[in-house]
Amino acid sequence: MKQNQAFSALQYREFNIFLLVRFAMVFAWTMQFVVIEWEVYSLTKNPFSLGMIGLMEVIPAVTMALFAGHVVDQSEKKVLLQKCILGFSVISLGLFLITWDTLVSGWDQQTILLCVYTLVFLGGFVRSFLGPTIFSLLALIVPKKVYPNAATWSSSVWQASAVLGPALAGFTIHWIGVHWSMCLIVGFSILGFVTLQFIKPKPILNPKIGEPVFDSLKEGVRFVFNTKAILGAISLDMIAVLFGGAVALLPVFAQDILKVGSEGFGILRAAPAVGALITMLFTAFIPLSRNAGLKLLLAVFGFGLSILIFGLSTNFYISVFALFLSGVTDGVSMVVRQTILQLKTPDHMRGRVASVNSIFVGSSNELGAFESGLTAKLMGTARAVIFGGSMTLLTVIGMAIGSPSFRRLDLQKELDEHENDTAL
Repeated sequence: MKQNQAFSALQYREFNIFLLVRFAMVFAWTMQFVVIEWEVYSLTKNPFSLGMIGLMEVIPAVTMALFAGHVVDQSEKKVLLQKCILGFSVISLGLFLITWDTLVSGWDQQTILLCVYTLVFLGGFVRSFLGPTIFSLLALIVPKKVYPNAATWSSSVWQASAVLGPALAGFTIHWIGVHWSMCLIVGFSILGFVTLQFIKPKPILNPKIGEPVFDSLKEGVRFVFNTKAILGAISLDMIAVLFGGAVALLPVFAQDILKVGSEGFGILRAAPAVGALITMLFTAFIPLSRNAGLKLLLAVFGFGLSILIFGLSTNFYISVFALFLSGVTDGVSMVVRQTILQLKTPDHMRGRVASVNSIFVGSSNELGAFESGLTAKLMGTARAVIFGGSMTLLTVIGMAIGSPSFRRLDLQKELDEHENDTAL
């Protein structure tokens, strides 16, 4: 029975198609981010320039997030996702052209950088819609009783693509260069668009179609801040990602500290995702709904500890292992957080809740990249990572002490109620 439950979400055909779409898009997005990181650092040799990549994406992602959530809740999800993928494809094509030596041979470095940052900035607008749309579409494809299993498989596919995207980026940069690596990214985004056509349009489950934008946004923010389980989960993950953004500095570690080149960079970049993928495949068989709050706290604590070890290491193998452990703990964190969000969010508010989540968590990836680049400039690369890991540990300890209700959070009773409702 448990084995059947481990594969329950995969019994739905459209969910499998959804997983293929998500794989293609996350693969393309993570590969693109790594390729651009490498190109920008190769041009500038300045860690602060890596932070600027994150900042350029986070500004539009944050400013548009709440409005994007309103649009998602008022729109048909498949059509909106099609538009997001097309937007990403256009941006990837632009980056493909910008990295073409024949086209930019007479351009100076600052002009190329300005074009890269502009395209990344436009990508932030696309991303503000993409995350909430995918989150909302998932809930319309599978019944509520399999949300935890669907969240596990969806997160596992996210991590699988996050393993292969950065790893392949490191190797293709070495084999075929930045320009043709970007060509592969365009191809995967087109694959995602074509695959999406096999999902049928979904109904709009919002009883307040046409609601004024301001009222809609206010309702979404109020719901998140009044739902302690959701607020605690996304706040904890935000702080961890914000201060644990060692990944943004991996080009510096690969080129200047560990001296392992582009192939070593690909291994370092993939190590966290490998750990997370292995963990989440196990969680398909070992659910994390019992004592979810405590498990999330322990997972984020382990994440901070592994980042601290990475910052202290000067050995390539120890660094890879530390990043692998960061992925293991991050995998647990991701599954628990996604399960909390799926179970605690009403259907008609999924877009807005996902948008608030993207401000807290998704955008903190880019803010974390900026924070890492800035602190690396001020105190040195290794010290910046050590500082980030230490701040993550202090945050978890503070939340564990200050929020006993979150520490006692358990989702199993709610899942059992959904099972009983379905049986009836």
